[in-house]
Amino acid sequence: MKIVSMTTYRVPPRWLFLKIETDEGITGWGEPVLEGRAEAVAATVEELSDYLIGQDPTRIEDLWTVLYRGGFYRGGGIHMSALAGIDQALWDIKGKALGVPAHDLLGGRVRDRIKVYSWIGGDRPAETAQAAREVVDRGFTAVKMNGTEELQYLDTWAKVDQCVANVAAVRDAVGPNIGIGVDFHGRVHKPMAKVLLRELEPYRLMFVEEPVLSENVDGFVDVLRQSPIPIALGERLYSRWDFKSVLASGAVDIVQPDPSHCGGITEARKIAHMAEAYDVALALHCPLGPIALAACLQIDAGCYNATIQEQSLGIHYNTSNDLLDYLTDPAVFTYDDGQVAIPTGPGLGIEINEQYVAERAAEGHRWRNPVWRHSDGSVAEW
Repeated sequence: MKIVSMTTYRVPPRWLFLKIETDEGITGWGEPVLEGRAEAVAATVEELSDYLIGQDPTRIEDLWTVLYRGGFYRGGGIHMSALAGIDQALWDIKGKALGVPAHDLLGGRVRDRIKVYSWIGGDRPAETAQAAREVVDRGFTAVKMNGTEELQYLDTWAKVDQCVANVAAVRDAVGPNIGIGVDFHGRVHKPMAKVLLRELEPYRLMFVEEPVLSENVDGFVDVLRQSPIPIALGERLYSRWDFKSVLASGAVDIVQPDPSHCGGITEARKIAHMAEAYDVALALHCPLGPIALAACLQIDAGCYNATIQEQSLGIHYNTSNDLLDYLTDPAVFTYDDGQVAIPTGPGLGIEINEQYVAERAAEGHRWRNPVWRHSDGSVAEW
């Protein structure tokens, strides 16, 4: 079997799909996208196709190594996202060729289903308590919210009080037994992160995500180690080498690699197994589309330390299209009692509605995250 073509589709609301076709008529799908940089990733996929056309798609580890090491310069969001979507599509092809789900080729399942959480509230948290109650009423047992708006290095107690009030309102709305993740989104710098972590202790959080940017963790390890709140991060880390020092620091309790950003199923599994050696949990990042979620679930199936899965159904970014729109059978992602079953179909376990993909790709998107500014006019972290 040989790869004969690679086609990308930029589809709303902000996703990029990849179709890899073979000379035996088997097609694989991947989701190689970095939010806000879809065009750049698509261009990189096209460049990398020179290494893939005519090659055997089942030699996944070798092809991954060529795509990572063969260009001399390596790593970073654009390169690793392009590689990620290609890798996902290769696993899809191999599973379909052999008639088994990808996780069967990776040692088989250690679980049949995994807990999922639902996003509540947008970039500027408001009415999050009501949203949380509605999500719990739909059967979810865990939620995640953005904790703050923009924060200066040193900001006001009013901003701190607002964050705490938002979290307190959600806790009151859902009761003591629902998991609450609070995402600082890298918006919080070290001086204010120290304050917020302390002030949020009473609310029994599931985790705090990106309490500071990943590149600043090394200067913050003592505070993170001492916090009773589990610390999660990793969506902006792109390889096992990026995670190495973070894991060794002992400051992180949950790693969140994104299999559409960190080199795909092949690399995300290696990161997960590294984390397991440090007794660190895995919660794969996935505010993306159905192919990305399917890839995540293939990884979750075989990683003992996988604990909860992000998914984008109803997320505030999904305005013109939502998670299930591009699937021939949306029931593959049925949520029951706050969990989703691991897909058992061949490859990634989903069937893409290719006609609808092509139709929506004709519209495309040019999604960009907002640029925020502080009251003094300086750029704020979004």
